[in-house]
Amino acid sequence: MAGEPAGAGSARAVSTVEVETALAVLPGPRTESPGGFEPAWQAALAAISGAREIDLICHICPDGDALGSALAAGLALRELGHEVRVSFGDDPQIVPESLSFLPGQELIVPASAVPDRPELVLCFDVAAESRLGLLHTKAFAARTLVVFDHHASNPGFGGVRLIDPAAPATAVLVDELLRRLGVPLDQAIATCLYTGVATDTGSFRYAATTPATHELAGRLLATGIRQDLISRQLWETSSFGYLKVLAGALERAVYEPEEADGQGLVWTWVPYQDLALFGVTVEEIEGLIDVLRRPAEAEVALVLKQDPDGTLRGSCRSKGAVDVAAACAELGGGGHVYAAGFTSREDVPTTLARFRAALGVPTTD
Repeated sequence: MAGEPAGAGSARAVSTVEVETALAVLPGPRTESPGGFEPAWQAALAAISGAREIDLICHICPDGDALGSALAAGLALRELGHEVRVSFGDDPQIVPESLSFLPGQELIVPASAVPDRPELVLCFDVAAESRLGLLHTKAFAARTLVVFDHHASNPGFGGVRLIDPAAPATAVLVDELLRRLGVPLDQAIATCLYTGVATDTGSFRYAATTPATHELAGRLLATGIRQDLISRQLWETSSFGYLKVLAGALERAVYEPEEADGQGLVWTWVPYQDLALFGVTVEEIEGLIDVLRRPAEAEVALVLKQDPDGTLRGSCRSKGAVDVAAACAELGGGGHVYAAGFTSREDVPTTLARFRAALGVPTTD
């Protein structure tokens, strides 16, 4: 049920005094962004204050950070009296089952419901224009396009750009937006932001996690959200069909020690026939890459997931010695040094050949 993990179960109710006390002892500000972002923040706030209708969009096949960020901002802006729509450019438009608990989903509309020339578009977690999908033309036709993102590979599109590669998640930037708008955290907003931060930090395990990330998590938890239920929904719940698809993908897994500049590549692919046979959506198998990346022998892991029309969605992970964002950019995608993705309309052998060719240059980080 939408929003259930925010306060479901038998947990003791948290009083307003307890929340305010917890928030008071946690430091701010809410972001570590350098002062050079201040003109962009002021431009974004001016655009928001002058807009009646605001369209909030995120990338196709949204993950927790993308959809959580858009919904958190949408809930806050609705509270301020704006008419808001949240959308992403897929058709069909499917919210992954793992994110079905997120509050604010009544704000989501199909891409076709976004005006052809929007008044104001706020774009969340979109690393490349191609990730806008069906909303690409509409986003660029907006009177003002504001981009909130944390991908180092982002080329810098949009009229107002709040792109901070130092941020561990786009949700961190949304938290700062809410602070500047004067919107306090409630359980619904906190659930969306916690989902964004937790997913993009690998449940606070990735190198991008900072002390400020944990401080943010503390403030979100102080609203009374149930992080145990959120985490269970995100990482510990699947259909039985997913296990069958996972078994097939692992059976097809290939280890190539000579690839990635001799540091090793492990890859597999999931044909659409497997998904159809076991009633599993491509969104449901997003976590497969986290299983494939475990072998100590391989620096890089790649999962290719096939859509009904044959399109391949590539999810890639690195342990840090290879910049997979740069490799994925060669195939029209992007992301982070450690985690990136791309879309290919070529077959599996051709896509793999191109990906192998893009690997091999160690990162200097």
